[in-house]
Amino acid sequence: MRHVDTAPLSGDELARIDAYWRAANYLTVGQIYLLDNALLERPLVPADIKPRLLGHWGTSPGLSMIYTHLNRVIARDDLDMMYVIGPGHGGPAIVANAWLEGTYTQTYPSITRDAPGMHHLFRQFSFPGGIPSHVAPETPGSIHEGGELGYSLTHACGAAFDNPDLVVACVVGDGEAETGPLATSWHVNKFLDPAGDGAVLPILHLNGYKIANPTVLARIPESDLDAMLRGCGWEPYLVSGDDPARVHQQLAATFDHVLGEIRAIQHRVRQSPRSSESSGHVPPRWPMIVLRTPKGWTGPKEVDGLPVEGTWRAHQVPLAEVREKPEHLVQLEAWMRSYRPQELFGADGAPRPEVIDWLPRGDRRPSANPHANGGLLTIELDLPPVSDHAVALNGPGESAAAATQVLGTYLREVFRRNAHQRNFRLFGPDETASNRLDAVYAATAKAWQAEILPTDVSLATDGRVMEILSEHTCEGWLEGYLLTGRHGMFSCYEAFTHIIDSMFNQHAKWLQVAQKLTWRRPIPSLNYLLTSHVWRQDHNGFTHQDPGFIDVVTNKRAEVVRVYLPPDANTLLHTIDRCLRTRNLVNVVVAGKNPEPVWLSIGEADLHCARGIGIWEWASCDEGAAPDVVMACAGDVPTLETIAAVSILREHLPELRVRVVNVVDLMRLQPDTEHPDGLSDAEYDTIFTADRPVIFAFHGYPWLIHRLTYRRHGHDELHVRGYIEEGTVTTPFDMVVRNNMDRFHLVMDVIDRVPGLAVKAAHVRQHMVDARTRHHEYVREFGGDMPEVRDWMWTAR
Repeated sequence: MRHVDTAPLSGDELARIDAYWRAANYLTVGQIYLLDNALLERPLVPADIKPRLLGHWGTSPGLSMIYTHLNRVIARDDLDMMYVIGPGHGGPAIVANAWLEGTYTQTYPSITRDAPGMHHLFRQFSFPGGIPSHVAPETPGSIHEGGELGYSLTHACGAAFDNPDLVVACVVGDGEAETGPLATSWHVNKFLDPAGDGAVLPILHLNGYKIANPTVLARIPESDLDAMLRGCGWEPYLVSGDDPARVHQQLAATFDHVLGEIRAIQHRVRQSPRSSESSGHVPPRWPMIVLRTPKGWTGPKEVDGLPVEGTWRAHQVPLAEVREKPEHLVQLEAWMRSYRPQELFGADGAPRPEVIDWLPRGDRRPSANPHANGGLLTIELDLPPVSDHAVALNGPGESAAAATQVLGTYLREVFRRNAHQRNFRLFGPDETASNRLDAVYAATAKAWQAEILPTDVSLATDGRVMEILSEHTCEGWLEGYLLTGRHGMFSCYEAFTHIIDSMFNQHAKWLQVAQKLTWRRPIPSLNYLLTSHVWRQDHNGFTHQDPGFIDVVTNKRAEVVRVYLPPDANTLLHTIDRCLRTRNLVNVVVAGKNPEPVWLSIGEADLHCARGIGIWEWASCDEGAAPDVVMACAGDVPTLETIAAVSILREHLPELRVRVVNVVDLMRLQPDTEHPDGLSDAEYDTIFTADRPVIFAFHGYPWLIHRLTYRRHGHDELHVRGYIEEGTVTTPFDMVVRNNMDRFHLVMDVIDRVPGLAVKAAHVRQHMVDARTRHHEYVREFGGDMPEVRDWMWTAR
């Protein structure tokens, strides 16, 4: 592994930098331990110590060492640089640096940069009513919480896309490096365009240990680590040591060198334009740093006779019984005084000028970089008229269209209209064409920096469609892109969106907290398009059939999440248009990619989306009277089966008063006291009635509808059909039959649930039972659906 052996720091520079680093370490320890006596104006006593010691010391000195040297090069070169911290549990270190830079006081004026402010800073950390221990939304300069490990490098890369002047320094913890998402994200360098994107500088921090075990990358031979990183396309530089002065010099020299390499790569590409689809270009080998320093560096060497610094014992709180053990209290005070706080802070508690007067100013401070508060930089999308892409319609169901294919033409125009702003991207795991969104390739190609062969299609170095067969990487890219103020959408097979359940969870929590912070400006929403969904995965089979991601989403706070189930192509257009205009939300849209009937004109679809839920009068037959039954549906295939069932009812039971209700905004089912989109009880009763049976055909698991409506009047009369884990490789209609959501079963449900209808309509029910039997025999003989099902169209008027 390469080394840079020069010593660029003068004596004065080294002293300033080391003083700043010691100040950050002192403030970090103080946050973890102290309730009072912040400046150690008297000997520590047990009452000065927090009753619950929470936080992570082990990674913090390394994070502050990197932060210190980033500040040096930012101030010297006037760099636009962000700092993404993979081991976000080192939160007290990042808060300490933000306080030293003055950003923390600007953000939270009550936490002044003096003794009272330091006292407040210490007391609030991991304390009731205070701040979390991680690099949370409350931390200025952060876009990455880092509590759940594995996503730092993808977030950093997402931030760099379309930000050509930005450098994102990204610390990857060696524990984090053991996660699957991080292992894949070493390949992000094949997608960063030196011409149009910024740069990512990974810093792999090898401090050797996780909570209770050594880390893999710290224990393998250096030659193997070098080979691994080079094999992933990086040029690694090693900085290693435990003597602060030597590490300062090494790290300063290495930062100078790698930033020079980054500038040279960008200059070379930007001064010699290449064809965006060139097959002869060689992707750049971006530099990275491997920093090897001890875990818990500068902390206690031993505690109770056991080694701590340089071991797993330094990971969290090295001295855990400070209130109970006098020797621990003495050791803590010695540890804090080892940073020589009297040299760092004046009598008033403010940092001494020589400690901070060399730092970057204004927006150049990492903790004040506007990219880390992306709403400040957001430019509205120029969205095309939805009507330009509408499916023409003479009457309900008379046209058919693949909803996502129609949407692809709309997204193509979104790319074209915003090409000059370069603020929209489409993300997906190798599925853009499979999901029938490939019309976008007329406007932009797929991003690709590796070799391009003549047989490749739609690959280009400046492409704006992002595909890699890793849902984690796609999600991380998009999150980083959104958090820095741009817009995007993630298209994925419905069943495999579960792969990023936890990433969604973290982002939703981030948004929930960020909405309460007035200084964090709203960012564009995270938009999911779930397609190739459960009801049309008959060819791939049981493993690909799972609609449960929306269940995960609806667990989150109401102010953060929305779920949409557009019934046709025109409604999908309006739904996506609305989602791209929202802020600080997670929008989940489920839509099929196969041809399905188009029920609503583009104008009707607009009104339906505005309502979120509505009575379809053209399909209903309850005018002027209360319905005998309400046929509700949510989702494209459930809507098809419901309308087909209504057609059968109108033919065989014409006296039956049927109301058809379609739900496009799933959250409308919740009470308005629980969700901003929810219906009042009065509105709900007006649509669904309070006492009539409701047969609800639902895209997902039936119990979700019951969960959303359990407080509603007439809940006992609500009967939901949906996916019940019955699936295989079969025909499209057999999928709904297997899960009892087919048109014949829905008719049977009506007969069984409407009072007095069972005896009167016994012959109709028997026909439905027979139809299911005929279906069963037909598909097993011919391998396709019965013509009466396959070719059915709505004809009632």
